[in-house]
Amino acid sequence: MKAYLRHIALLVTILLWVCNGIAQTIGDFKMDETELYAMTKQMGQFMRRFNYEEDQFGNQLNPKDPKYHNNEMRRKSLPILFDQEKYGKQTELQRYFIEDVTKGDSTFMTFLGGRWYSEVSCTFRYNGRDVNVILFLAVEKEGLGSKWVLTNVYFSEFNKLFPNGEMAEREKHFLHPMSHELDFMNIYKAFQDPDVIEYYASKEYQPDYLTLFFYEIKKGKLVFQHVDSVKFHVLQIKDWYFEVSWFNRSGLNSGWLMSNVIYMPEKEKINLIKFYQP
Repeated sequence: MKAYLRHIALLVTILLWVCNGIAQTIGDFKMDETELYAMTKQMGQFMRRFNYEEDQFGNQLNPKDPKYHNNEMRRKSLPILFDQEKYGKQTELQRYFIEDVTKGDSTFMTFLGGRWYSEVSCTFRYNGRDVNVILFLAVEKEGLGSKWVLTNVYFSEFNKLFPNGEMAEREKHFLHPMSHELDFMNIYKAFQDPDVIEYYASKEYQPDYLTLFFYEIKKGKLVFQHVDSVKFHVLQIKDWYFEVSWFNRSGLNSGWLMSNVIYMPEKEKINLIKFYQP
């Protein structure tokens, strides 16, 4: 709901600006013409500006334009896409990141390129109380187009069901390798303590939280209320991970911006990707 209201407020602001040609205000967020152009208003616009397919004035460039994907222009414009309240204008990390992504073999973001995920924090009703559930979504090709699909979910109540037990504790719970010779008469052990039944599963077993989520939805125990916030996790860029978050503030550094940038070799991304999309 908050995200919906944010977009409605932004649309109203743009319409008022077009009609009046003067500074406008959303609550305490004052926006003049220059700030409106500078604001990265949509995630698609963030991608275009990251690739320099759109300039800082909101003008989309023709692929035949010499400035299109131009590394020199990207070096000048990429600092604007950082949350400068966190990273400032001349941090070492920022310089290293910009230098790395604007080399000869420049890296660009693509909508259908995979390895970027949306994190949607929602409020659900569960057992008579409001709870926080985090949904992870990815873009999937569909026919000639694409769509967002659910890939994973984080809900603390699910994690309580499958705590990570100590190895010594887990090793106490097993079925003897000769159990088959006794027609598995000892299998009753697996059901004596429901809290640790997963210890009897293969060591490759991982709980499927998305299936649990669908089950609770179907049973009517989890009831959606509203969206609280959205951010994006981007792992497309070689050896880098960054988050893109929404900043609703005055000035020339607002909208969708890089809020957390980490140097991350490709081999280290494997487990992180499994968290978003098991």
